[in-house]
Amino acid sequence: MARRILRVDEKTASKNLSGNVYIVTGANSGVGLETTRQLVKQGGHVVMACRRPEAGEEVAKSFTGLKGSFEVMKMDLADLQSVRDFAAKFLEKHDRLDGLACNAGMANMDSAPKYTKDGFEVTIGISYFGHFLLTELLLDVMKKSAPSRMVIVSSVVHAGSPRSRPDVYLDDMNYKTRSYNNMTAYGEAKVATVLYAKELAERLEGTGVSAFSVHPGWARSNFGSGAGFPMNIVMSLMRPISNLAGMTDSNEDSAQSTLHCLLSDDAPNHSGGYFSQSSVLYRDPGTRDGGWPMESPNPNAKDMIKARKMVEMSYEMVGLKPA
Repeated sequence: MARRILRVDEKTASKNLSGNVYIVTGANSGVGLETTRQLVKQGGHVVMACRRPEAGEEVAKSFTGLKGSFEVMKMDLADLQSVRDFAAKFLEKHDRLDGLACNAGMANMDSAPKYTKDGFEVTIGISYFGHFLLTELLLDVMKKSAPSRMVIVSSVVHAGSPRSRPDVYLDDMNYKTRSYNNMTAYGEAKVATVLYAKELAERLEGTGVSAFSVHPGWARSNFGSGAGFPMNIVMSLMRPISNLAGMTDSNEDSAQSTLHCLLSDDAPNHSGGYFSQSSVLYRDPGTRDGGWPMESPNPNAKDMIKARKMVEMSYEMVGLKPA
C-alpha cells in the first residue's frame, strides 16, 4: 500500500510572497534547498544561512528566472559566535522577518561523543542550541513583522516506541557524564526541538508569532554524509533499498511540512503543534500517516514543565539573559 504524502494545497503554493523576508538554515542542500526554492519561486526574499556559503552560491544558480530573490550568508550552528555574527548582520540589512526555517541538523554517526566549539554535544548543539540562540536573537524583529512564523525540524525518531521513549535529561543534556549512544542522542535532540516549539508558542501567545516543529519525512538528502567509513558504507547500501521500499521521500516532498507551516492560512491556528509527514518508522497505532498537525505519541515531548525549565537553562547555557 502506497504511503500518504502530505503536500501544500494550490492556494498556499501560489501565494504571492513579494516583500516577505525568510531565513532558511542549511539552505544549500536537501530539504533546506527545496524550501528555499519554493519561497523564491513565490516571490519571497530568502536569506540562505549556510555553513559553506560557497555551496549556497553554487546551488542558488538554479534559481535563475524565479520571481523572488536570495542572498547567502555564512552561519555555523556549531559555533555560537557565528550565530551571533549572522543575526547581527541580518538585522543591519533587514527590518523584517516573516519566517524562520530552522532546518539544518545532523547526527553524530560515531560511537563516541563529539562536541561543538562551545562544549555542546554536536547533535543537540546544532539541532537545538544553535537554533535556540538564533531564534531568540531574532524574536524582536519577528514580533515587529507579525504575523510571522518559526519552524524547527524535528524527526519521527523523537517519538520512539511504546517500550522506549526519548527524553531530555536536563542534568546532562550534553553527555558529559552519561554513557553515550549516538542514536539516543539524536532522539533526545529532536525531543528538545518539539519542546522548544511548544514553549515558544506558549510564550509568544498574542504576539502574532507562531512556532511549529516538523517531521519532514525521510529525505533523500546527504544526511549521514559526515559519518566515518563504516557508516558511509551502511548508508550507501540502505538508500537504494529504502527508496525501492517507498520509505524515503524526495527533498521536494520533504519540504512540504515546513512550507505548510510557513505559509498556510491554517497553521497559525495550531501554534506549538507538531506537523509530520507520514512515516513507516512510527511505532504507535494510528500514527504512520502523520498529520498537519498530529499529536506526538511521546509524552516526554508534551511535558511543559520540562519545556519551560529547558528553555530557562538554555538561556544561561548560550549566554543570553531571559526575555
